[in-house]
Amino acid sequence: MLKHFLLSPFAGLVLGFVGWIMTASVSGVNDWRLWYVDNQTVITGGLAWVGVWRVCFNSHILDLAEICKSISLTDSFTPPEIAAAQVLCMVAVGMGVIANLVAGHAVRNAIFGVDSGHVRLTFVMAGSLYWLTAVCSLVPVFWNMNSVLANLTIDFPPDFYLPSAPVKQEVGPGIGIGMGSACMLIVSGLLLLCYRYPKTKMPKKYTHLNVCNVYVCI
Repeated sequence: MLKHFLLSPFAGLVLGFVGWIMTASVSGVNDWRLWYVDNQTVITGGLAWVGVWRVCFNSHILDLAEICKSISLTDSFTPPEIAAAQVLCMVAVGMGVIANLVAGHAVRNAIFGVDSGHVRLTFVMAGSLYWLTAVCSLVPVFWNMNSVLANLTIDFPPDFYLPSAPVKQEVGPGIGIGMGSACMLIVSGLLLLCYRYPKTKMPKKYTHLNVCNVYVCI
C-alpha cells in the first residue's frame, strides 16, 4: 500500500508542480516561432524570435545588441493565435496554482490518514484542474505550431524592422516546452484521478475475539 501511495498521488503532485512551473515559464520564452528574413542589414543573421509577448533579434547597427519589441493584446497587428496565447497562458498559470493547492491538500490528507469523507473528491478535483491547465496550455501551442507550418504572415509595424512575410518559419523551443509541460500535467492528472483512498477494515478474527470477549463479560 505504501508503494502504491508513493507512485500515485505524491508522484502526481510532483509532476503537476513541475509541469506548472514549465507552463508559467513558457509564456515568457521568446522563441515560439523562428522567423527568417532576407534583409540582414538590421537583423543580424536574418533570424528573429517571435514569442507570445515580444519579438527579439540581434543587430550590430542599433543601440543594443539584442532588440526586443513588445506585442500587446490590443495591437492591431497581433494575430489571433498570439492573442489567444497571451490570455490562455495566464489562465493556465492561475488554474495551475489552484490545482497545486488542491492536490497538496489531498496528498496531505492521504499521508496523515485524514478521512474526512471528501478525500476522493479532492483528488478528482485536483486531477481535473491539472487537465484543464494542460488544455489551456495546449490550445495556443498547437495553434501557433499550425501557423508556423502554414507559414502565416504577421503585419508587423515599421519599427519592428520585420517584413510581414518571412522567407520561412520554424517551430521554436517554446512550443516544445509547452508540449512537454502539458504532457506532465496530463500524466499528473491521470495519477490523481486514478488514486483510490485505502480503507482499512478490521480482520474477521479480531472481530470474532471481540464478540467472544463480550459474551464472557456478560
